[in-house]
Amino acid sequence: MLDKIVIANRGEIALRILRACREMGIKTVAVHSTVDNNLKHVLLADETVCIGGPPSAESYLNMPAIISAAEVTDAVAIHPGYGFLSENADFAERVESSGFVFIGPPASVIRQMGDKVAAIQAMKAAGVPTVPGSDGPLGDNTDENLRIAREIAYPIIIKAAAGGGGRGMRVVHSEASLVNAITITQAEAGAAFGNETVYMEKFLETPRHIEIQVLADNHGNAVHLGERDCSMQRRHQKVIEEAPAPGITEKQRNFLGDRCVQACKDMGYRSAGTFEFLYQDDEFYFIEMNTRLQVEHPVTEMITGIDIVKEQLRIAGGEALSFTQDDVQLRGHAIECRINAEDPKTFLPSPGLVQLWHAPGGPGIRVESHVYSGYRVPPYYDSMIGKIVAHGNDRPTAIARMRNALTEIVIEGIKTNVALHQEIFQHSAFQAGGTDIHYLEKRLGL
Repeated sequence: MLDKIVIANRGEIALRILRACREMGIKTVAVHSTVDNNLKHVLLADETVCIGGPPSAESYLNMPAIISAAEVTDAVAIHPGYGFLSENADFAERVESSGFVFIGPPASVIRQMGDKVAAIQAMKAAGVPTVPGSDGPLGDNTDENLRIAREIAYPIIIKAAAGGGGRGMRVVHSEASLVNAITITQAEAGAAFGNETVYMEKFLETPRHIEIQVLADNHGNAVHLGERDCSMQRRHQKVIEEAPAPGITEKQRNFLGDRCVQACKDMGYRSAGTFEFLYQDDEFYFIEMNTRLQVEHPVTEMITGIDIVKEQLRIAGGEALSFTQDDVQLRGHAIECRINAEDPKTFLPSPGLVQLWHAPGGPGIRVESHVYSGYRVPPYYDSMIGKIVAHGNDRPTAIARMRNALTEIVIEGIKTNVALHQEIFQHSAFQAGGTDIHYLEKRLGL
């Protein structure tokens, strides 16, 4: 078992990792920027190391500084959390070559899944359903590109192979726009990701976003923990997530989950990961794999009773998974609301002093947040300041509990999107379940 780890992140996820470590008797090292010395996990960690100035490039993206922090504190491993360097294959490689354990998958797998074309090819080999597309990068042959698009049928979408987070993609509705769209997307991809490679896929107009959570160890074991529905989005950013996904049958869950497990075994996956799919007309289509812990992992933990972060730590320490697929049982329903420091109407960030913070409570309520009264939200990082998770025996109960929680929470001094969540939970479409990924933006008139 690991005896000391560096938590290479900040905010609620850093606190989440610290709590798991303390339960397991693992000592923690909190690395932080000069503006983050008052973060809750920094105040609670066994040791702390300042790694640079407020900008992420000087601190949380500073690979040498993070690895040096592990060296000077005699840590044995580094947990990247999510965001920042969590899916950076070069960082994983440098951590391992420096003699430390990277708490995540091998660098080669991160690199493979980071290239969307390579990822799709790997999924096809494992029998995972994929979106009809070019089955590889687009070349310079205009006639061939036009032929592929006709075969797929419009609308189609041009995507950057190295893209992510909703960037590097362009929807094309007609043949007249195709050539120009490819050229522009290639240029944008080169500027944003240093890789001009693009590919083509069928554009699904009203899909839901369904994802499968997996865990795999170094002993050839892999399991799935069911699915989550993350369709409530704004500009490709998730707002509300829930598990299990409304309307997905056990047969569909097992079909998709088993193929994701097989893909993990085929590629030699290790640690936690998530396969993301679009779902339309009773068909699933793979879009990408996130080779890290997800923001929304708590909803899966609530319905399975499995601590995903603890399993990550055990796997990194060389242990086998502590359970088998047959042990995974889904109980009840869980919903998560992301609480952001932003204006609920304009969505502009709202950093500043939190004058008063009061977390909600009650049966089935879980709050993941690093915020406290007197904490100052800095303007340098993502605006998410916490997550509220509600669990119940069924979806209506989880919804009712979340409504209560959203009424109880008190955050004064900054603006938050709590009012937006309260409004969404009044929508009849959300209450019915199964909204597509465009629902929220249409509702907001964006």
